[in-house]
Amino acid sequence: MDVAALIAWILTAGGGFFMLGTWVSKGGHRQPSSSRFPPALIFGHFALAAVGLIVWIIYVAAGGKALAWTAFIILLPVALMGFAMLARWIPTYRARATAPVAAPAVGAADTGPAERHFPVAVVGVHGLLAVTTLVLVLLTALGVGN
Repeated sequence: MDVAALIAWILTAGGGFFMLGTWVSKGGHRQPSSSRFPPALIFGHFALAAVGLIVWIIYVAAGGKALAWTAFIILLPVALMGFAMLARWIPTYRARATAPVAAPAVGAADTGPAERHFPVAVVGVHGLLAVTTLVLVLLTALGVGN
């Protein structure tokens, strides 16, 4: 189960990294007033998730119940930040979905928040994989399946 959690975590990180790259490339970090995502929330979520993944890789390689529990405890604020970002993203998605479709003028700057460029499928799969990862890490820490 520990390897399944590792795979789920890596896939989750891939989706998250894609969204982070999209957010940065669309100027979310340069214009925080136009984004619903404060840079500290985005980068904190990313950093804690990366630290947790490193702890989990060490756990898979070396073992140790304390490392499994440490990774799980690190995942809890990561999940809370993820839910906070989802709650902030939903109004952006709804506004995009209800906005009239118009061709942008040539050379016009995109004035919307950077996170409106997140594909719905990526957000959904990232969230499902994150929940799967959290559950698998918890089950592993509890010793289920050993």
